[in-house]
Amino acid sequence: MFENLQEKIARAMKTLKGQGKISQKNITDAVQMVKMSLLEADVNYKVVKDFIQVVKEKALGSEVLDSLTPDQQFIKIINLELQQLMGEKNEKLDFVRKPSAIMLVGLQGSGKTTTSAKLAHWIKRSGRKVMLVAADVYRPAAIEQLETLGRSIDVPVCTGDRKKPLQIVSQSMKEAIKTNTDVVLIDTAGRLHIDEMMMNELCAIQQQVNPDEVLMVLDAMIGQDAVQSAKTFNDHLGVSGYVLTKMDGDTRGGVALSIRKVTGKPIKFIGTSEKTDGLEPFFPDRMASRILGMGDMISLIEKLEMTMDEEKAKKMEKKFRKAEFSFDDFLDQLRQIRKMGSFASLLEMLPGASKLKDVQMDENRIRHVEALIQSMTPAERSNPRVINYSRKKRIALGSGRPLSEVSRLLDQFDQMKKMVKRINQTGAKGMKGFPFG
Repeated sequence: MFENLQEKIARAMKTLKGQGKISQKNITDAVQMVKMSLLEADVNYKVVKDFIQVVKEKALGSEVLDSLTPDQQFIKIINLELQQLMGEKNEKLDFVRKPSAIMLVGLQGSGKTTTSAKLAHWIKRSGRKVMLVAADVYRPAAIEQLETLGRSIDVPVCTGDRKKPLQIVSQSMKEAIKTNTDVVLIDTAGRLHIDEMMMNELCAIQQQVNPDEVLMVLDAMIGQDAVQSAKTFNDHLGVSGYVLTKMDGDTRGGVALSIRKVTGKPIKFIGTSEKTDGLEPFFPDRMASRILGMGDMISLIEKLEMTMDEEKAKKMEKKFRKAEFSFDDFLDQLRQIRKMGSFASLLEMLPGASKLKDVQMDENRIRHVEALIQSMTPAERSNPRVINYSRKKRIALGSGRPLSEVSRLLDQFDQMKKMVKRINQTGAKGMKGFPFG
């Protein structure tokens, strides 16, 4: 996410390093580099023009604070203006009525149906009772897709007669009242392009249910076409916010920086993976921090809190203090971490992660380790010392991995236990002498 933009803004910062004061010359050079990086990231030209003008006015002639170097002063200005550009604060969903109806709209191929399920999963975790509504009767298998997704997150899907969208929506609202449902999420039909028939149907559904939210789902990878579509949908429906999908696969991200300024409406969520839990609330301040390579520790901590079992974490802490953890414990921790998302997405939340762009996070390696541990017997997992050569061969055969990987895993696990024991005895100094310490 924003990889190219991070890199180019970092270069702009370098032009200011070592300067005693932000001058006309050095600020002009830095601003020009930021301008080009934003345009290359596919940010709307007018948005870039206005943004650069404000940054330049605020930076020129500014005295560098005693505690700040010119590049820090400049990055502070950029950070605040990026937040301003994206909306300053997180805009939460507005649940006014019960049942609260939320319409999801957008073009075909934007990921609307998958996003409906992701949003249902996210709302359900907050303790609300949710229902999905399959109102897309035109795209082949759209209803079946939503039913499959609904089963995977244990959320009911209302399909009605599977033919008439207005009747399906009407029936779903009656069903929601009957079953005391809190939130109804309506997956509406999309098209490959905006047409009158689609808009008329969406307007009719909107008038019928009077939704608390109309969220437009946008594919972040299609750049300024997405911004134009967002504007058109907003003009017709008065959307309440946007959900950007495929943010994990887009290194430009210009849509995220353009949409608030162009439409006046906020981004409420971003899609970060294809999994049903791959949806995050959009925080402008955290996103600005990511763009500037400063990480996003708050989001990382929130992911940890959502995925880690508190009781398990306490038990694990006790085992680590005594260095008595087993391969079963190790496997459990790996699975907990994987629930948080890909290692690459977690890495970018760490401050300075842009400097680690050459580090390869091999997801397959983690799966191989899981396969190796699962090929061990319960006795071997709890006491790896019993694993001799013949057992290693059996584990290698059972996991489909080379014998050398079994030996390496056992060595690394043994080293880790020794390291934890030494840290518990001597503190951080205990890491001295270990290759990764």
